[in-house]
Amino acid sequence: MKNRLKVLRAENDWSQQDLADHLGVSRQSVNAIETGKYDPSLPLAFKIADVFSLRIEDIFQWN
Repeated sequence: MKNRLKVLRAENDWSQQDLADHLGVSRQSVNAIETGKYDPSLPLAFKIADVFSLRIEDIFQWN
């Protein structure tokens, strides 16, 4: 699944660890989501959307 996580993180001047801390996950999880190696669970996707004040559809693209 493609996503805009890296771009959104950069716009907020956050490291992967900063985002991980906001989400309550590991930095490795953030990296895996950003690189498309891991698709977040629906609850985590909602949490990500909430952190950035966006809709899930604005962050993730299902192909």
